[in-house]
Amino acid sequence: MANGPARSTKEGELHVGSLPLLDILHADQFEGKYSDQELLERIGKAEENFYRGAPPEWLNFYISEQAESHGTAFIKRDGYEKLKKQIQGNRKFPGISTVKLSHQPGCGGTTMAMQVLWDLRKTFRCAVLTGSTSDITKVAMEVLKLFTAGSQNHQRTVLLLLNNETILEDLQSSIMMTAAEQKIVTRMPVVIFLSCVRNNAPQQSDHVVLKNTLSDNEKEKFDKKKEELQSRYKDKCEQFHGFNIMQSNFSQDYVREACAALEKCEKTNQSLKLAAILSLLNAYVPGSYLLESQCLDFLRKDKYVDLSLEDQMQPFSHLIITFQQDERCEKKVRMAHTMIAQCCTELLAKAGVTRSGTTRNFLNNFCSDAIPLWLLGFVKDMLTKREMKKEVDQVNSTDMKQEKFSRLILDIQMMEGKEQCATVLEEVSCKIFQNPFFPQALARFYYIELKDYNQAETWAVEALKRDPQNSFVADTLGQVHKNHLMKQKVSAEPTDILQMAQKAINAFEDEERFAEDEGGPDMKEHGKRNVSRLFNSRGLFGYLQVCNALYDKLVSQNETWEEVLTKKLSTSSFLKSLGDNKLLGLNELLENLKDEVERKYIFFEKYLTYSKPNNKKDDPEYISKDTSDCYQKYVGGTTTKQLIQMFQEGNLDDQSVEVLSFLVKQYTQSELEEISTKCREMCPSADSETALVNNILTLFRGKMPPSDTDPPELHMFALLWYWPENEGQCVYDISQIIQQMHNTYKNVYKKYFRARYLLPVFFIGKGEGVKRIVHRTIIEKYLKAKPDWSNNWKKEEIFRSPDVQELLLRLDGVVRNYRVYTRVGSKEIEINANLQNSLWKKRQVTFYLGFTIRGPVAFGIQNKTADTVIADQNGKTLTNSVKETKAAT
Repeated sequence: MANGPARSTKEGELHVGSLPLLDILHADQFEGKYSDQELLERIGKAEENFYRGAPPEWLNFYISEQAESHGTAFIKRDGYEKLKKQIQGNRKFPGISTVKLSHQPGCGGTTMAMQVLWDLRKTFRCAVLTGSTSDITKVAMEVLKLFTAGSQNHQRTVLLLLNNETILEDLQSSIMMTAAEQKIVTRMPVVIFLSCVRNNAPQQSDHVVLKNTLSDNEKEKFDKKKEELQSRYKDKCEQFHGFNIMQSNFSQDYVREACAALEKCEKTNQSLKLAAILSLLNAYVPGSYLLESQCLDFLRKDKYVDLSLEDQMQPFSHLIITFQQDERCEKKVRMAHTMIAQCCTELLAKAGVTRSGTTRNFLNNFCSDAIPLWLLGFVKDMLTKREMKKEVDQVNSTDMKQEKFSRLILDIQMMEGKEQCATVLEEVSCKIFQNPFFPQALARFYYIELKDYNQAETWAVEALKRDPQNSFVADTLGQVHKNHLMKQKVSAEPTDILQMAQKAINAFEDEERFAEDEGGPDMKEHGKRNVSRLFNSRGLFGYLQVCNALYDKLVSQNETWEEVLTKKLSTSSFLKSLGDNKLLGLNELLENLKDEVERKYIFFEKYLTYSKPNNKKDDPEYISKDTSDCYQKYVGGTTTKQLIQMFQEGNLDDQSVEVLSFLVKQYTQSELEEISTKCREMCPSADSETALVNNILTLFRGKMPPSDTDPPELHMFALLWYWPENEGQCVYDISQIIQQMHNTYKNVYKKYFRARYLLPVFFIGKGEGVKRIVHRTIIEKYLKAKPDWSNNWKKEEIFRSPDVQELLLRLDGVVRNYRVYTRVGSKEIEINANLQNSLWKKRQVTFYLGFTIRGPVAFGIQNKTADTVIADQNGKTLTNSVKETKAAT
């Protein structure tokens, strides 16, 4: 690994200082580094280790390159050319782009990704992200250092291999911000991310997918390579399991035959126990390992003090590989292949060495509360990581849902029973006694599978003790009580139902309070103890789910409860009439329910209207349904709802309905009642539409100009209403209103939306008055019939629709310093951009002006002059000519 100072290369001097987070692949890697004898010794060992099953190192690719003159080089799997072509194709697009490789464990995905980097090392500045990603800003700074090679005059696109796709969006934003701060003027794409992700069941898509099956072409290549290896290595080839498994087209028969030696060993043998532990680890956490020193310490219980690890592991040492990825690090040990690990685990289980027993053995011998972080990560993945799987009942869908538990826990449950799962999770909870995630998983198992709510509560409380005020840990306690409430019989006593609801509500209110106190990643330096990329809204949603269940259970017993819960009837008098003194202590709970339901419903209405999880997917539909159902039960049809219904039933067009519906939600209750009265008076009139619009807008104008204390919604509508046509003068200071909107967004919404994608709410259209304001839903209705329409804000294909182009007005602007600007009167206004990759190149542009709850945003940015090709973040062409731009403006 070359993660020290970068050195000189044939492309010129490459001095960028220390880059500890990156393993840099130099254009002249290994040239002149070793003598012929040293290289010969290293080559033999590195090649044998790789074919046996060790992870690839750069030296393997150097060996392969040198071998082309006298043999065959590395086999290029069928996805290689597609992957390489996609990377090279992204060189013509500005800024930052991503190429994805999704691969099954053990099928050569990592090897292929590194192979592409090796072959492109003289075209790009290639590197692997090997360091911690906890500080995205540091990663961004190192990437830019590599891009500029320490000088603006030495720019070259970085090809960065990484295996954590969750950081891609944050890393992209951070690189752009850092580039702007350093005033870097780019002459080429800055970085292409090669995202290489293991996936047990990768779905076919437009990115490269590698599976554990060979094509006929690949079989031919592997057969030819096998002949070459046999002529060079003779009998040693029998132990080249990493290669042989692929050459046999991932044959289960080959794997079973290779693992047969395990069946003959005594179960009490310490080396067999170690093989079982390594197999379990590698079967459920591909890429995991133990240190050689740890393995030797474990084996010393059999007193083989002077023997090597290989000797002690006979007769199945050939199934295990020892390797050293960095000369500065200890040797690591793992099974030779994931399929071998899986087969060994199954064979041993049949022989009585169970998964649960091996897990406990591993925990007792390798884990303690002082467990090293790298090993703790493997244990967490093995026992708590819940994988995504395709919906079983949706054959033609790509929708995925999360498994209830980790693969290991699910397999133990299926093979050995639920009690063994609980035993294993309790063992790890007690063994690693400071970690909250193991008792959290145990609590979930108790309430989901064993329906033991008392034990579930005990372990949920224990988890929270270990990490007090962590809202995501606190959620489990609320879920325990909520599920207990839902399992209560409808005929249960009202007191019992309410007391259980009280416990659930208390837990969810605590969770909501913890979530409010948590900060985003940007708050780390402000002393925030708990930080999260996402605001945890589960407490608010859990509260509404509890209220839904409580309403249904009580009203089904006695319809009078409906009047109590909606506050149409005095709570205290009704409780007294029931004659149960215990109920009187729940008076405060019942009094607060309606107001809290309304508050939380309003939160979700804005949360779901103004944002979505990211620009690729929507929130699950059940969130909107459950929150709306609860609101209807407790609050019912309010003036706002009545007004919106009146708009929908009147003569108003869809565009006006959407605008007015948004506006009335911003008025006070007394204002709404006044509007409602006038609406009822106007409805019979032929001019009702005009009168209704004018009446509502008159109230709105009375609030102008908005102040710092007004909500972002009011600033948004002020911008929409007063934004001038044709860059003319404005009645109010637009830049001031934008700044006020940014400030009020920060105060009101920023903590809730964080990493979520802010949806546009309105756009400036070509009409006049209200018709000039176009709501998002008007645009989306043209696309809902098309597949994957919800993804259109990311790809911006929505703006290719002639119907949408006919609706919206294009504005002129300019891109410079990684920002887009437009003129309003004599002032230049800065606008955010929907696609950050639109901002890398200085140019004159046109765009559609949309408004999120944070402020104005430029969508569909195009060059104003000269034919060009505009592409989205994935390099897909959006428009091929400026003629469309001119026509639209």
